[in-house]
Amino acid sequence: MSTHIRIPKLAVTMEVGTLVEWLVADGATVAAGEPLYLLETDKTQTEVDAPASGNLRIAGSPGESYEVGAVIGEIE
Repeated sequence: MSTHIRIPKLAVTMEVGTLVEWLVADGATVAAGEPLYLLETDKTQTEVDAPASGNLRIAGSPGESYEVGAVIGEIE
């Protein structure tokens, strides 16, 4: 079963976030809790951790903005 990687809501008023960069390559094995990507909001830049362990499949592109809850990848 795969786990979707979604843009998290980091603040009450947050509606979108910008994917700055992936910290792990597509297809790599990741562990739950490992830093996965950098997310930028209007106030800060934050490392977001992997929600599960498995192989990363990237769908989101660095430099693009996504709405909260948007799927930017999955862990299989």
